[in-house]
Amino acid sequence: MQHLQFEKSWDKALSAQDRSYIEKVFVETKHLNGTGVIFSPIWEAINHKEALLVTVLVHNFTDQPLTFNNTGLRYKIQGEVIAENEFTLHNLVIPNEVSMPWTFIFPKESYKTQIPIKNGRLETV
Repeated sequence: MQHLQFEKSWDKALSAQDRSYIEKVFVETKHLNGTGVIFSPIWEAINHKEALLVTVLVHNFTDQPLTFNNTGLRYKIQGEVIAENEFTLHNLVIPNEVSMPWTFIFPKESYKTQIPIKNGRLETV
């Protein structure tokens, strides 16, 4: 059975409104797939360094902890690859059967800037 969990820094910093929205996304998406890893979109933004921030709910439906070690991810909008980057996140371990929100940061040079960044999907390469 899938459980929602927040990484410690998220748990402390998340506003009540954002937590409520993430919980809603979890309830709507926790039964998507019985196996594998799925990224459910939460929101996207461009920060002050012009990096693309893609926040998703990472559903680890597997029976193994999920880690990101040179893991290629791409962000697509309507089938077109907008951003692609490799991620190594030493402090992020998502236990089996856990869903956890996370923001993946794509540096400015790793994404196309001329396209509106909305309603995309994150996937492994």
